[in-house]
Amino acid sequence: MNIHRRSFLGAAASGVAAAQMAALSLGAHAQGGEIVLGSIQDMSGPLQPFGRGKSNILKFGVAEINAAGGLLGRKVRIVEYDTQSNNQLYAQFGQQLALRDKANVAFGGVTSAAREVVRPVLRRANLPYFYNMPYEGGVCDRNIVLTGVTPSQSLRSIVPYMIKTHGKKLYVLGADYNFGQLSAKWIRRLAAEHGGEVVGQELFPLDAANFNATIAKIQAAAPNAIVNSFVGPAHASFYGQWAASGMKDKIALASQTFGDIGEHKLMPKEITSGIVICSNYYEELDLPANAAFLKAYRAAGNKEYVGNTTMNEYVGLRLWAAAVAKAGSLDRDAVLKALESGLAIDTPAGRVELDAPTHHCTYDMHLAQVQDGGLKFLQKNRLKATETVGQCDLVKSPSTNRQIEPKI
Repeated sequence: MNIHRRSFLGAAASGVAAAQMAALSLGAHAQGGEIVLGSIQDMSGPLQPFGRGKSNILKFGVAEINAAGGLLGRKVRIVEYDTQSNNQLYAQFGQQLALRDKANVAFGGVTSAAREVVRPVLRRANLPYFYNMPYEGGVCDRNIVLTGVTPSQSLRSIVPYMIKTHGKKLYVLGADYNFGQLSAKWIRRLAAEHGGEVVGQELFPLDAANFNATIAKIQAAAPNAIVNSFVGPAHASFYGQWAASGMKDKIALASQTFGDIGEHKLMPKEITSGIVICSNYYEELDLPANAAFLKAYRAAGNKEYVGNTTMNEYVGLRLWAAAVAKAGSLDRDAVLKALESGLAIDTPAGRVELDAPTHHCTYDMHLAQVQDGGLKFLQKNRLKATETVGQCDLVKSPSTNRQIEPKI
């Protein structure tokens, strides 16, 4: 994941974005200096596989915009900070973007904890913030746009499929913080709705890497399937231990996080084959727009796998650029109003719509199974994030600023 990225010198090769990017500068008048896009990324430390991909695709997307004439007739320049996978640095760099760098927008953050450190800083500064990672759902704040997939999208495909295909008894595994905790609640709710039940549950600290005792408990519970919400490199140890236990072909396994950064390409096929996953984007999607995007992205020197954590950074960039173009201004309120106007864009992941009341995205969700290092696609469902629906309306109540515990 430390692949070097060269600058992209032209947008013509990207059939996905060329027409839309060119349109961003139509009718615009050059004024002022460069537009500053702030990027706060985990470029080093344990979270760097996520941060580097997000950084690379932002640079690629900004190069596309600039090659097409800029935004509002002005070039976009990225100011990037490396948080070193240290959440404490997010507040510092958020303040620097707002006060010293005079940024017009901010992108970044991997974990929810990092987001919640920087989100109030950027809100106080009236600096629009795009958080583009899968997360637990529930943020209701007009200053932020959330392009990541939530459990109400991924699990609404995974759980019914696992019950129908493998049986009613599920065992739940996940990370022991709000993402894993709320995901476990979603699994229980969805299991009940589809005639299933949860027969066991365990949540783990992010540094947990030994799952032998857990595997023994799973064997004793005899579920039909496991659904996990693991996070990070330590939790990835489970897959090898699970295969080594001899249980891999006896109990089905699904994950709402596996494949986010191409784990099915990086890990041995004998460990990963059979895992069921679901997200809005995988590099393997057979879409003309995706093929054109990947061709241009590779030509720009980017060789790492593009998963949803990377792609949704690009989706966020495209949404912001489209909103600025529609507003004809960088003014925060004008850009937010444009975002809330029923904005929809075409991306390598398909059509993306921003839900105005909640600032979350509606996606085509792709259920797939890992097979021999690749993916077999099983279902496609178009789903919106529902965690805050009925509890958050940023159009009617724009001053709202809270994280809602979803009604599960």
